Amino acid sequence: MSDEHHNIPVITIDGPGGSGKGTVAMRLAERLGWHFLDSGALYRLVAVAAIDRGISPKEEEALGVLASSLDVNFGISGDGMVILLDGNYITGRLRSEEVSVFSSKIATFSLVRSALVKRQRAFRKAPGLVADGRDMGTVIFPDAVLKVFLTANAEARAKRRYKQLKEKGESVNLSRLFREIKKRDERDSSRAIAPLKPADDAHVIDSTDLSIDEVLQIIHKLLDESDVSL
Repeated sequence: MSDEHHNIPVITIDGPGGSGKGTVAMRLAERLGWHFLDSGALYRLVAVAAIDRGISPKEEEALGVLASSLDVNFGISGDGMVILLDGNYITGRLRSEEVSVFSSKIATFSLVRSALVKRQRAFRKAPGLVADGRDMGTVIFPDAVLKVFLTANAEARAKRRYKQLKEKGESVNLSRLFREIKKRDERDSSRAIAPLKPADDAHVIDSTDLSIDEVLQIIHKLLDESDVSL
């Protein structure tokens, strides 16, 4: 990576699922006029492609090959992110519970992670990038100008996820969602490769009792107090 590339500013927003980091990151990118990376979408894309091809979440080698050869295109419309896989619109499938569970399992595989690192770093383009995920500030962009770790308690995140899925017409159970979120938290935080944790220099924000706008206000204040040139 060239020095010029390193000079392009990055803001990372990491945290567990349901913390609101995706919405916050996308809205922040829109306000700043920067590029946006939903790193979790890449893992979910691998999951969708694997499910469609009949590949088990236990087949690490096959999943690594798949991750390195995905035909993916990203775009943003007035309704949010638009994602094409093999030329097909699959944005709506990415947030299904089946894909969420599958993607969390394969995110522990080194072959899958290494295949996606280069794709993630390629999103770093002028004038800047807002990247959300679980290891953006710790692994992918350790030189980010601002690192945020957005969290919330498991109950609040389960309720948010329940509302999101119900609005999409999916049949969901709140208690099961809560248990799955707890399992996913444990799996993500205890994995050997790039575990879910705040970067040493990250600002931790608990969004349990905060709206998206309130979280954004805190982040903008952090930007104002920093030496970041926007």
